[in-house]
Amino acid sequence: MNYPHPIIAKEGWPFIGGSFVLAVLLSSFAGPWSLPVWLVFIFCVQFFRDPPRLIAGGPKSVVSAADGRVIVVEEAEDPYLERRALKVSVFMNVFNVHSNRSPLDAKVIQRWYKPGGFVNAALDKASLDNERCALHLKTADGQDVTCVQIAGLVARRILNYVDAGCQLVRGQRYGFIRFGSRVDLYLPLDAKVKVVIGEKVYASSTVLAELS
Repeated sequence: MNYPHPIIAKEGWPFIGGSFVLAVLLSSFAGPWSLPVWLVFIFCVQFFRDPPRLIAGGPKSVVSAADGRVIVVEEAEDPYLERRALKVSVFMNVFNVHSNRSPLDAKVIQRWYKPGGFVNAALDKASLDNERCALHLKTADGQDVTCVQIAGLVARRILNYVDAGCQLVRGQRYGFIRFGSRVDLYLPLDAKVKVVIGEKVYASSTVLAELS
């Protein structure tokens, strides 16, 4: 699953190409009326950017799976592994990079896809009500982490490229969510969280927590 970094995510190529062609065609006979389509093209280019990232931390580090802002740091019930866990949630707005990356070195034990609604991903109920795709990750020393991609108010497509049995390395690209969303991590209770609510984080480059 090694992914080359073409600067613009492959998921965005149809949107960028289509809006560019339409903008050029409109410019040829509609002049300034083509401006809204050029703005759509510019938005798509910035939304689907996918820059390479430095991988932070060490073997016990849990890095952010997404760019965005930390909106939850609390003890909570992990609805997938049915355990108490430390929940850390990162909200992505439409101006963040939406490429999702593995939070740690781990094997994918199970994957769950849950259909649902599209309420604002910043709301707590989005974790259980919105469309989502969850991965049960297990480290080499047997620690369990649940990583959940959650669709948002505008997001309408969760893309996840791994399944049970896949081996992920920290910072590896594994998915993408289109147009605003959220990622929840459920960590062991003895993990040491390194971020606070409101903090801005970057996929792969920000350490969210350290496992014991």
